[in-house]
Amino acid sequence: MFSPRFRLKIICFCGLASYFLTFLFRQQPTRKTSAARPKTIIFAAVGDIMMGSNYPENFLPPADGRDLFSEASYYLSQADITFGNLEGPLTEKSKCSKDPSQPNTFVFRTPPRFARNLARSGFDVLSLANNHSRDFGREGLADTKKALRVWGMIGLEEGEIAYCQVKGIKVGLVAFSFSPSPFSISRPEAALCLIQKQAEQCDILLVSFHAGREGPTALHLSEKEEFYCGENRGSVINLGREAIKRGADLVIMHGPHVPRAMEVYQGRLIAYSLGNFCFYGSSCLKYPMNLSPLLLAELDGTGRLVKTAIISFKQLPPGWPKRDRKEQVLSLTRRLSCEDLNQPETFINSGLDFFR
Repeated sequence: MFSPRFRLKIICFCGLASYFLTFLFRQQPTRKTSAARPKTIIFAAVGDIMMGSNYPENFLPPADGRDLFSEASYYLSQADITFGNLEGPLTEKSKCSKDPSQPNTFVFRTPPRFARNLARSGFDVLSLANNHSRDFGREGLADTKKALRVWGMIGLEEGEIAYCQVKGIKVGLVAFSFSPSPFSISRPEAALCLIQKQAEQCDILLVSFHAGREGPTALHLSEKEEFYCGENRGSVINLGREAIKRGADLVIMHGPHVPRAMEVYQGRLIAYSLGNFCFYGSSCLKYPMNLSPLLLAELDGTGRLVKTAIISFKQLPPGWPKRDRKEQVLSLTRRLSCEDLNQPETFINSGLDFFR
């Protein structure tokens, strides 16, 4: 049973179809030129979410995390579609697919009942296209999707498509990462072909990428491919802009664990990293990894950006996202957007009055 706000339909492309897509749809898509509907759609999006882990040690929030998103739930629930990146499976499986004793190897496992925290806070779609969704293998990933589905939400694996109708506008959502799948962003052509194909099937297409190097030194964008621990994490500027050229209307990136620049490209918004929103009990609680943007983007019926804003949150130990009255992440994102992409600082507004 899905969210009463809309009904989602999932389509998974895999196997030979993915290779077939690599050779199709190479022509640049025709931009949607129909008259813009008077109605608009508001998207809310946040970065990485990990609501506490009971593996390899037990570190879960009190009351099963019921109050984790208490200061954000109003804004999350007001949007038409609310999106986040869920790091780590919601499962009780015990067979881990990684060795956490190895350097730079982190494993997360959150009880499935924690899915209700996301639903009650207003989330609709969670990306599972990241490097932690299979910490407990394919079975752990399946448990995660089931837990989300029970609470009316969708978990998007890599290359899966979700469709929904909002105010008579058909919206598509798709997610990708740097995993060794046919749609890996380290070899982006298949992913871009899929984006182009799906853009022709809907009025607005949101694309999520788990991309970019990690850590406090990753604030600034690179024009080259980015690497972390030997993994190719994609050429993020090229990836975002090519996705727009292929028909994406809103591009959301996550994975670096820090906020990064945003830009308006061909009238569409690209957010190059939304950092961490809630990383309970982790080491990601020092500046700038503790800065947590909540992005709001209003799009018209053809996907063109009407306005965008950030509501500033800050993670307080051991990982509660709390409203930041100093609006540090808004100031940082404006500065990075100006320095890295020559964007005017004023194009990103404060979101406190967004719904008034």
